[in-house]
Amino acid sequence: MQRSALPKDRQSEIRQILEILHKWGIHTLGQFVALNREDLGARLGSEAVRLWECANGKTTRLLKLVQPPESFAESFEFENEIETAEPLLFMLRHFLQQLAVRLSAIYLVARELTLLITFANKQHYERVFKIPQPTNDVDRPIKPVSQPRMLSGFETALRDPNQLSETLARLTGLLGSDRVGTPVLEETHRPDAFRMEPFAWEVSMRFAADTAASTEDRKDALGVALRRFRPTESASGFLSENIPAHLRSANLSGKIADQRGPYFASGNWWDEKSWKRAEWDLQLEDGVVVRCHQSEEQWEVDGVYD
Repeated sequence: MQRSALPKDRQSEIRQILEILHKWGIHTLGQFVALNREDLGARLGSEAVRLWECANGKTTRLLKLVQPPESFAESFEFENEIETAEPLLFMLRHFLQQLAVRLSAIYLVARELTLLITFANKQHYERVFKIPQPTNDVDRPIKPVSQPRMLSGFETALRDPNQLSETLARLTGLLGSDRVGTPVLEETHRPDAFRMEPFAWEVSMRFAADTAASTEDRKDALGVALRRFRPTESASGFLSENIPAHLRSANLSGKIADQRGPYFASGNWWDEKSWKRAEWDLQLEDGVVVRCHQSEEQWEVDGVYD
C-alpha cells in the first residue's frame, strides 16, 4: 500500500493503529492476520478491519482496463547487404499486406506511411508517403469512386486524387520541395515576398468565410489595383530633384505630370536578408500612373495602376 497516495487523515489514523499494534507486540503480517476480525474492529475501528482484510487477501478492487497504444509498424533486417531493389520491394509488399490485415481487423484505414531505410554505412533514408484517400487496400485504385458531398462556393471536385498526388510527387522530385505547393504571402511589406506551403486541394471553410467577409467589406471601397511587371522594367529619365522629370522604358514613355513619394520600406534588418527601398508613384502626361523605385543608379518600373 502506498501511504503517500492516501489522504492525510487516513495516514494519521493508520499510523496510530500501527503504534497500538506494536505496543501489543504485533510486528509481522502473520501475527496481524491471526487476530480476530470482530475483536479488532471493536477495539481499533473500521480502518483496522480494512487493513486486516488487505493482509488476508479478502479485499476486491475493480481493475481499470487500459488499452495499450496500437503501433502499426513492421521491420526487417537483411542478413547480408542487398544490391538490387527486388528484395526490398518484396519485403515492402509483405509489410503492406501485414499492415492492411491489421487495419482491416479493427476497421481502420491508413492515410500516411513512413519508410525508414538504414544503409550499411549507418546512414538513414526516411520519407513520408501521403495517401490521397485513406485506405487499407494494398493495391492503389486507379480511379477511386469519390463519395458525394456538399461543396462550398470556393471548392471544386477533384477527379482523381491519386493522379494529382503522383503528379505533385514527380514535380517535387524534379524541382524540389521549395518550388512545389501553394504560395502564401509573408507578413512583410517587402514586394513579392512569399513562401511555399504543401499543396492542399480543399479550401477550409474558415478561409471561405474570411474571404467572403473581406469581399463584402470592400464592396464600397474605392481604389485601384497595381499590375506588377515580373521582372521589373529598367527605365531611364531626366532627373529633377532626385526624381525623374521624364521616364522612358520598354513599354512606357512620357513626361512626369505628377508624383507622390517617396514611400520608404525596409525589413529583415536583424539578419543577412535585410532590405530597404524607396518607391514613387508617378503620373505620366497621358494619365498613366506607374509605381517605380530606384535600384542603385538605375530606375525600375514595378508596375502600372489599372
